[in-house]
Amino acid sequence: MTEQDQKQLGKTLWNIADQLRGAMNADDFRDYMLSFLFLRYLSDNYEQAAKKELGADYPDPDAIGNGGKTPLLVWYTDNAADVAEFEKQMRRKVHYVIKPEYLWGSIAWLARTQSGKLLLTLQNGFKYIEEESFQSNFQGLFSEINLASEKLGRKYEDRNAKLCSIISELARGMSLFSTDTDTLGDAYEYLIGQFAAGSGKKAGEFYTPQQISNILSAIVTLDSQAPETGPRKKLESVFDFACGSGSLLLNVRHRMQDAGGTIGRIYGQEYNVTTYNLARMNMLLHGVKDTEFEIYHGDTLTNAWDFLRETNPARKPQFDAVVANPPFSYRWEPTDTISEDMRFKNHGVAPKSAADFAFLLHGLHYLKDDGVMAIILPHGVLFRGGAEERIRRKLLTDGHIDTVIGLPANLFYSTGIPVCILVLKKCKKPDDVLFINAAEHFEKGKRQNQLRPDHIARIVDTYQHRKEDERYARRVGMDEIEKNDFNLNISRYVSTAVAEEEVDLAAVHQQLVAIEQDIAKAKEKHNTFLKELGLPLLP
Repeated sequence: MTEQDQKQLGKTLWNIADQLRGAMNADDFRDYMLSFLFLRYLSDNYEQAAKKELGADYPDPDAIGNGGKTPLLVWYTDNAADVAEFEKQMRRKVHYVIKPEYLWGSIAWLARTQSGKLLLTLQNGFKYIEEESFQSNFQGLFSEINLASEKLGRKYEDRNAKLCSIISELARGMSLFSTDTDTLGDAYEYLIGQFAAGSGKKAGEFYTPQQISNILSAIVTLDSQAPETGPRKKLESVFDFACGSGSLLLNVRHRMQDAGGTIGRIYGQEYNVTTYNLARMNMLLHGVKDTEFEIYHGDTLTNAWDFLRETNPARKPQFDAVVANPPFSYRWEPTDTISEDMRFKNHGVAPKSAADFAFLLHGLHYLKDDGVMAIILPHGVLFRGGAEERIRRKLLTDGHIDTVIGLPANLFYSTGIPVCILVLKKCKKPDDVLFINAAEHFEKGKRQNQLRPDHIARIVDTYQHRKEDERYARRVGMDEIEKNDFNLNISRYVSTAVAEEEVDLAAVHQQLVAIEQDIAKAKEKHNTFLKELGLPLLP
C-alpha cells in the first residue's frame, strides 16, 4: 500500500469515527475505535500465520459460502482433535492464539447480519484475549471499553445495534483498501494523532508529535560516545518512564530497524490506565511480540514499579537509551524521606510546584554509564532558581548535560509554550555543552506549528557532529556557564538576533562630501539658466 493510500485509510476511518460517535465524546469513542482496529490487526496476523502453518489443509474461503463461517472456524470444527497441537504451534510462532469465533471476520459477520449475539461475543472475546491469548497476561487491556455503557444505548438491544453499526462501517471502510498488518499499525498511529488533535490539553497525556519523536529517537540511537560515527548496531534496552501511547518507544524501534540495527527489550511506564492500555495495544499492533516489551501501570515519581526498585545496587536495571516526554511542571507531593531516595540523593529533590527535575533524575538514575537520555521539558528548567538551580548546577558540574535544544513554540496539542530537549549522559566526553537554538526554524500551521524534515535533519546533524553555526548552534565551555551562574537560558549563548551592519564613518563622510559637491554644481548650473532668463538667482 502506498503512503497516499495509508493516509487515505486513516482519513476514511477518522470520518467514520466522526459520523458514528453520536453523543459519545471523542475520548470515549477513541477507545472503541482503536480497540476494534487492534482486534482486526490481531485477527489478520493470526489468520495469515494459520494459513501458512496449515498449508493445503487451510479451507478455501470461496468454497465456504456466506454463512458466517471463516476458514479457521471450519478447520477447527473439522479437526477438533488437532486443535490443541495447532494452537501450541501458533503460540510458538506468533506468540498468541485467538479462537475463531472471536476473530474480526466472525465479529464483522455478526455485525453485518445485525446478530443479537454480537455484544456478548465481543465481551467474551475481549476477556479471552486479556486472559488466555498470550503467554503474558494482558489483564485489563480492554478495561476502558464499557460495552454496557448507556452511551451506546439504554437496553442491551440498543447497545448491540449501535455496535453492529460501528463495526459494519469500520469493516466497510477497511474493505476499500488492501490492508496489511503494517498499514493497520500506521492507521492506528494516524487515528491516535487525530484524536490527540481534538483533545487539546488532554493530548499531552498520551501523544508526542511524530516530528519531535523523530528527533529524540535519532539522538538516542546514535553512538553515545561517538555520535559522529552514526547509528548504533544494537540497543539492548530502551526505557520511557512516561510512555503515553508508546509512539516514542516505537519510533526508536523503527529507527534502529531502518538503520539495519537490532533492538532488545522495550520498557515503558504509564500512570494513566487508559493510555497504558493504548500503549500495550500499540506495541502488539506494530508487531512487537509480548516477550519483547513490558509496559507497567504505575506512578513513576513514587517509583511504584518493583522491577526498578531493586534492593541490590549491582542488579539495578539500567538502560542503553532513555526517552521521555513527561507532563510539564507537574505538581507532586514528595514524601519527607524522599531525599534519601537513591534517585535524588546526589542531586536533590525537585520542588513541589514542578516535578520536571524529578522525572529527569528518575531517568538518569536508570541510564547505563555509556547510555544516552533525551527528555522534553519546559524552558523553565534551564533558568529557574531555588532547588532547581541547585540540581542544574550539580548536573553540570558532574558533566551530565550534553546538549540543550530549543524548539519552536506551539508544536504540541497540549500546550503552546516553547519546549526544549535535554540530552544527558553519565560519561560524556566533550567538556562543554552544545546549545542548539532551533526556535525560529519551523513551518507555521493553522493550529500547530510544524517541523519539516529539513528542520529535523539540521537539528540531528548539528547534534551528531557538534557543529557550531552562527545564530543557530554553539559549544559553550563550563567557565562561561559558571560565570552565568549555571543559567542555561539558550538565548544567553546563541542569540538569533541579526546584528546591525557596522557603519564605516569614513566612507559615509566621503559620501556626504560628494553629495554636497554635486549639490553645489547643480546650483551653479541652475543659476546660469536663471541669469539668462533674467530671474533672481538662488542664494
